[in-house]
Amino acid sequence: MTSHPNSAATIPSFDGATASLVRLAARITGGSEEAVREAFAECTGAGRDGGDRGAGSDGNGTAESVPPEWVEEVVLQSYLFAGFPRALNAAREWRRALGGSGAERNGNVESYENVFSWRKQGEETCEVVYGKNYEKLRMNIRALHPALDDWMIVEGYGKVLSRPGLDLQRRELCIIAACVAAGQDRQLHSHLHGALNAGAGARAVTATLDCLDGVVDPTNLKRAQMLWARVQGK
Repeated sequence: MTSHPNSAATIPSFDGATASLVRLAARITGGSEEAVREAFAECTGAGRDGGDRGAGSDGNGTAESVPPEWVEEVVLQSYLFAGFPRALNAAREWRRALGGSGAERNGNVESYENVFSWRKQGEETCEVVYGKNYEKLRMNIRALHPALDDWMIVEGYGKVLSRPGLDLQRRELCIIAACVAAGQDRQLHSHLHGALNAGAGARAVTATLDCLDGVVDPTNLKRAQMLWARVQGK
């Protein structure tokens, strides 16, 4: 199995910034515009005290800002899991939260001249996430439609999820949050394993689900927690 260029060691602690980030991913996917605005306020540390559960705080009840580049990447990757309309609405709210366009500060604009490198990076990233099930995944998706396999690798895992700016571990935790919000249990199952394969660690996955309490549909969350227990063999 190859290593991923954005991989780091296992996340040492599930900090407040990561909690705010995964809650943002869930709200972009399944929340109202008001909920998305609240999520951005939480990420910037504006207008909140950290909450009782420590989500979005440093554990001492103090709001903890999320690095803007992390937020930017979650907004961008949300179109894969929430659809373009929600991604566009989230981007609009994020620009508003920044007090301006802010787009000029992000130089990671893709050129389609890089399509061959996207394919290579996509294959590497997808292999990290799916591990020993990578070849089976590719076969199953090609059986659904060859175009879906190509788009998954080049567009999804290559162009989007291999971007710099956010490590693969946190990307996977945010994908988990999006899958819970959308009630997509089949994809959730894959990405619960994927977060572990990417090095996020079981504690970070558990913390991700815990901090979605009150953010996503409680039925969806309960199913996700039961699925996570089965993944862990409990």
